[in-house]
Amino acid sequence: MLEIFGDFHEEQDESKEFLMIGFSPGSTSLQQRWRNNGLSADFLADYMITFFPSDENDPSTLEREEELKGAVAYIANELLENAMKFNDFSFESHVSLQVHLYTDHLTLMVSNNLPIENVLGFKSFIHELLNTPSDELYIRQIERADDDESGTTSGLGLLTMIDDYNAKLGWKFETIQQHPEIIVVTTMVQLSF
Repeated sequence: MLEIFGDFHEEQDESKEFLMIGFSPGSTSLQQRWRNNGLSADFLADYMITFFPSDENDPSTLEREEELKGAVAYIANELLENAMKFNDFSFESHVSLQVHLYTDHLTLMVSNNLPIENVLGFKSFIHELLNTPSDELYIRQIERADDDESGTTSGLGLLTMIDDYNAKLGWKFETIQQHPEIIVVTTMVQLSF
């Protein structure tokens, strides 16, 4: 079974450049993972920015380069943290993070197994994210985060991607095994430049 939400599409054109990294979420503690996520996100941002020619004499290109680098680092870190936090650890699985560079945009994608009990709640949040004004949803999510002692339901990172970086988000839910059911969710974030 395959379900698509938001602005998710398989890229038809070849990317100019891409990088894929795989992670084994169960190989170390979640606390150690947070540090590694940040390092991995910064690496991706540093790697991708090398494909943007900059002119040291033109402050606007340097400023744009720093903005894009910051956006990639933030988004990659958020995607990795969410994928690790909501990964289905009952199966031996991995989390993959990809970044693809195109002529006028770049795409970041993260894939992980999602626990069955989280699927409906996540789809419900996606529906809300796609159909509610972001300022209204932001306030609602802050209130929900205050009530959530586990700290796992804020969604503020996704809202920040939309509001601060004008990102387009999409999701693909794919059942890759029926018994026991294994669902892989891929989150796609597109940034124009």
